[in-house]
Parts: sequence; C-alpha cells; structure tokens
Amino acid sequence: MNDTSRRRLEFDKLKVQVVGYAVSPAGRLLAEKLEPSADRRQIESWLQETEEAAALLAGGASIPLSPMEGIDPFLALLGKGRIYNEAELEQLAVWLTSVAQMKKYMNAKRTIAPTIASYADSMYDCPQLREELGRCIRYGQLTDQASADLAYIRRHIYAAEDKIQKKMEQSLHKYRSSLQEPVISKRRDRFVIAVKRELRKQVPGTVWDESSSGQTLFVEPLDVAELQGELQQWKAEEERERTIILSRLSESADSFSFELRRNVEAMASFDFIIARAKLSRSYDGIRAELSEQPVVRLVGARHPLLGADSVALHAELGFGWKQLIITGPNTGGKTVTLKTIGLFVLMTQSGLLVPAEKGTIIGVFRHVVADVGDGQSLEQSLSTFSSHITVLKEMLECAGPRSLLLLDELAAGTDPSEGIALSIALLEKLLERGAIAAATTHFNEIKSFAARTAGCQNGKMAFDPDTLRPLYRLEIGEAGDSHAFAIARRFGLPEDVMSRAERLLARKDGRLPAGEGPDPESERPSMQAGSVVMPDVTGAAKRERIEKPKRRSFEKGDAVWIYPLKRAGVVFRPADERGNVVVQVQNQKMTFNHKRLKLYIPKAELYPDDQYDLDIVFETKENRKVRKLMSRKYVEGLEIVTKEEDLN
Repeated sequence: MNDTSRRRLEFDKLKVQVVGYAVSPAGRLLAEKLEPSADRRQIESWLQETEEAAALLAGGASIPLSPMEGIDPFLALLGKGRIYNEAELEQLAVWLTSVAQMKKYMNAKRTIAPTIASYADSMYDCPQLREELGRCIRYGQLTDQASADLAYIRRHIYAAEDKIQKKMEQSLHKYRSSLQEPVISKRRDRFVIAVKRELRKQVPGTVWDESSSGQTLFVEPLDVAELQGELQQWKAEEERERTIILSRLSESADSFSFELRRNVEAMASFDFIIARAKLSRSYDGIRAELSEQPVVRLVGARHPLLGADSVALHAELGFGWKQLIITGPNTGGKTVTLKTIGLFVLMTQSGLLVPAEKGTIIGVFRHVVADVGDGQSLEQSLSTFSSHITVLKEMLECAGPRSLLLLDELAAGTDPSEGIALSIALLEKLLERGAIAAATTHFNEIKSFAARTAGCQNGKMAFDPDTLRPLYRLEIGEAGDSHAFAIARRFGLPEDVMSRAERLLARKDGRLPAGEGPDPESERPSMQAGSVVMPDVTGAAKRERIEKPKRRSFEKGDAVWIYPLKRAGVVFRPADERGNVVVQVQNQKMTFNHKRLKLYIPKAELYPDDQYDLDIVFETKENRKVRKLMSRKYVEGLEIVTKEEDLN
C-alpha cells in the first residue's frame, strides 16, 4: 500500500482518531501501527473483532480497560534483579486486579463477543502474587502484616516514640522560660524544642538546627538523647526488614515475568480493538461484506470525516465495468467521491467498520494508488503536471486485477489536447491490464471514450439547474456537464463577461450559425503563417517554425458526425484556411472546426452518380426553380436571395 496515497485519501486522519480512543500507551502504540492488509483471512479476523467490540459498546456496559500507567517501565526491569519500591509493587497489584476484572467481564460476554472473549483466556491474573501484594502493601506503605519481624520492630518503634513524646512534654514545662515557643518539632529525624539563642546554656542538649534569622536554636534535650538513640536503632532495623520484604516480593514478581508480559499484550490488544470499535460507533459504521473479487459497491456511503449530514453515496466498480469516469461541476463532489471509494477500501482492509448501509461490498486490493490534489512540491521541484505523471507511472507499474487506481482531474495541468490523448491511452492500458479505476474529468473526449468503450462507464455528479447548486449525488450511466458558467454566475462574475464567454463557446463549438456573432479567431493577435519571431536568452532574434496541424479533408456532400451536437450533417463548404467547415443540419448551415467532425458516409457512397445535383440537398425548392429559369433567359427583377450566415 502506498503511504502517499493513504495520506491523500485522509486515512492518516482516521488513524489519529483511533490512537486518540486508546487508553493505554501499549494500545496507542498498536493503533499507530495500523495499516491495511492484503491478506483476506487477516482482514476477516480484524473485522470480526471490531464488530464484536462495537456490539459490546452498544450494550452500554463499561469495559474494564486498564490505562496500564507505569507498567511498561516495570516490565522493562523484570528479571534484572531490581528491588521494586512500595509504589511500584502496589501499581502491579492494581494492574493484576484489572486483569482479573477483564477476564471476568469477557467470560460473561462470550455469547455477544465469542472471538475477543476467547483472547482473555490467555491472560493470567497471578492470584497468589496479587493476594500477597494486597496483604503486604496498602496506600503505598508496607503493612504490619508483611512479616512478623516487621510487626515486632514497629511495636518497639511505637513504644520508643511514646516515651520520647512524654519526655519532650516534660522538657517543654521544665525549660518554658528559655523557649521561643512551646512546640515540639523534628529536625534531622530527631525530636527538638525551639530555644532562644541567648538562653541556650539554660537548656542542656544537642543543637540540630537553627532558624533563618539565627535567633532560634532547635535543641534535643539531654534527658531524651538516650531514648532517641534507641529509636534510631529500631528504625534501622525496620529499614533492613523493609528491604528483605521488598526483595521477596520483587523476586516473586520476577517469577511471573512471562505471564505479566502476556497480560500486557492481551490488554493492549483489547485496548486497540475497543478503540477501533469506538471510532466505528462515532459514525454508526457497519461491517462491509468482504468479496473474493476485486470489486467495490458502496450503498449509502458517507465520508467518515464529513459527518452524518453528508449526502449518501452509491457507487459501483468491478461488477459491470472496470472503469468509472465521473463528470460534473467543480465543487460538485467528484473528488470526495474518489476519496470515499479509496478510503472505504483502506478502512475495510484495516479492520474498520464503514459508515454505509447493508449491501456494501468491498474486495481485497493489493494496491490502492490515488492521484488526488495537485501534488506541487517546491522541495522536489514538481509542477502539477509532473506530480501527476509521477503518480501515473506508479499506477502503470502496479496496475493489475487487484489494483484500485483513483485519478482526479484527468488531462489537467498541461495542453488539453495532449492531456486528453495521454489520458485515453492510459485508460486503455489500465483496462487492458484489468485494473479497477475511477477517474474525474471535465473533457468531452474522455466522456465519449467511456461511452463507447466496453468495460467503462460514465457517471455524473447531480446538479440542480434551478438553484445552481450541486446535489453531491453520483448518478451512474450518463456523463455530466461542468456547469462552469452557471457556477461562475452564482459566484457573481459580471453578466457582460458571462455573455461574451457564452458566445465565444457557441462560436467555437459551432452552435451559432456561420457568420453570426463575433469570431474568436479574428480577435486573436495576427501571426504570419508558418513562423513567428521569438527572442532567445541572449536577446538575439531567431525564427522558429510553427507547423499547422493536419486538417481532416471533407468534400461537399460528405455526411459527417458532429461531436458537439451528437448527430450527423452534410458538408456544404469544405474547410477554409482556419480549418472551419460549413455543415448543413436540418436546413440550417452551421460552422464547426474540422477537429469536431468525423467522416460518417463519404459523398461517393451517398451519391454514386458524379452528375448528381447537390443543389437538391442545399437549395430550397423555390431557389432551384428560379436558378433554372435564370439559366434559360433573363427575367427582370428575378433574383436568388441567400442568407448571409449561409455564406460565412
């Protein structure tokens, strides 16, 4: 699968959402590695997991996922002889409790989610270790039940502290006249009283600290020094026993290193699966039917990033046709249609449910390549056309029956005639290799190619001609118009510009009678036929030959097919120096460029008799009578009137 194409189809944005739904670092790591697969069995397994997880979420129950905070660093040190502290071991106890809860929850959900419930069978909550940790540690401290020796030591500590407390209270009363304030405090883990500096000699004992001003000294009275020494000895004994207990608990945790790591893997998998289900439920996703064949059928599909208000899309590829050519106005949804098709394939092959209706079918593709967007790059010095060609080359390299190729704006970025020819040649080659392709275009020649080519189908994005707004609905079987003029008017272009543009287009396509309206060719800057003077980079002039395109040769009387009108006509006047041919259509003479005509039936086949009078075809009955009379004799006032547009 192509990384660039995945970004163009916005698969990376969905991936970010999956990562955001995960609650643990290990689950997020799995989500970040989410990639489409081309293995059908793997895809089926992923889809089954996501569908079951979505069913669990739909039930409303809270799934006991663990955030696994601090577990990864803990596991990294397992088996290395480290003695863990109380906080780390308590965190392990909480984690094992969440494992036990997940096993219990999944066991109760086997009828709803049999596949993912079975994953909990691989988890082991280490009940002996969990119970031992719970007995020995509470609120981040070792309990007196951790060992008999610890309990014995702490009883002596409590007794020593009680004796010291009584002695200190006696000292407060005894030395009250020398004290800064009558309080007992601790300095360096020793009980002290606050003595005025100038009265220091009246309180015998050891100074352990002084105030910031230096006016107060914190003194341990001499009559409690012996008791304080005894207390420190018992605390040293407590620390030694603490180390023994933590070492024992750490060794026990190390003995379950395999089970603990497997638990983390299983919990991370649950987290990842549930994250996929949460994303799918955010847009009411369903499980698409996976096909053995490389096909796509979208029923009521909505782009997951556009929300529930987007217009449902119905599209097919690979069933009745291999190629779908999508036409219609700009802002009409052509590109979104391409992205939806490609994104749904990537989502399905990544185990994600899709926002669509039942009946949606998606096959397994080895390659999904999308040419969406202009692809310009200043860093790589790529123009729009160069970027298109780069992607087209990649498409040809991977084109095959299991390839889905999406091409936005065929023939864009270069000379239209050359771009059209290149696009048709590409479509022919892709069709020859059996690749599944969807493309958008504005060019009639490509629409005509799709209409006449087996394996290709036209489709258009619906447009409301009354409101001049796109309907974002794909209609299969008919090519659409770009509606550029209607859209331009809706966005406020001046009417004189629009009227002028319409007349230029009508004249260009031959929809105006010959001679009517302005001639665009006559308004262009004149050039001498055959050459033009162009400056070179040194400033010296040089002459470059401009070859005229070869014109199609038509004779008066030939029947021709008129592409713009999609009907036949008869040549009245062959091509002039500009390649314009006058053709009679239903008693009306119209001018078309020779490029828009194709020989339908030669004159020789229509009129085998060389002496056939073509005036019968082009002249009215009245004019032929007058012409015959004028050939015999002069009649005053008799004339043949021919409309000016019939001659120009």
